[in-house]
Amino acid sequence: MDVALTNSIVNTATSLASAKTSDALNVLVLKKALDMQAASAATLIDAMQQSMPQPTLATSGALGTQVNTFA
Repeated sequence: MDVALTNSIVNTATSLASAKTSDALNVLVLKKALDMQAASAATLIDAMQQSMPQPTLATSGALGTQVNTFA
């Protein structure tokens, strides 16, 4: 058996295994980053909703108390 061929096969197998591990690690880091961004966005939206009170609906008068619809 040719030693150079054996070394080539071993090097190829090692690099493929390393690439799989590296890809899995990169995907895991990406998922963590997306989870952190989602949590930050949810916190920001909650803070905005709490700081901006909702206006009350009109109960009397000509504006906002009647709805005209046509089919």
